[in-house]
Amino acid sequence: MKPRIYHNPRCSKSRQTLQLLVDKSIDVDVIEYLQTPPDATTLDKILSQLGMEPRQLMRTHETEYKELGLDNPTLDRASLINAMVNTPKLIERPIVLTNKGIAIGRPPENILKVL
Repeated sequence: MKPRIYHNPRCSKSRQTLQLLVDKSIDVDVIEYLQTPPDATTLDKILSQLGMEPRQLMRTHETEYKELGLDNPTLDRASLINAMVNTPKLIERPIVLTNKGIAIGRPPENILKVL
């Protein structure tokens, strides 16, 4: 699998992470996830490989999180994943996927373990 980054060009951490990949001469597929969000199955796999629950990958401080009532503790995994698919702004970024694993680039150096 070619390395992939779920990227938001307006995010400084995402830009720094992409630059780190470029500096290491890694040919990477850049997916601007706000325009092309991962589907529910992909997001579920990412969460499983990260060992995370959906809220751990959500940007809980975003206005949409509260507006959509995502702080409701009774919401199940599927509901939270679907909320991220439908409102990709809620997904923490950047996410880097390689053959060695998946990492969130916060800080950008986190991705070194999967390169």
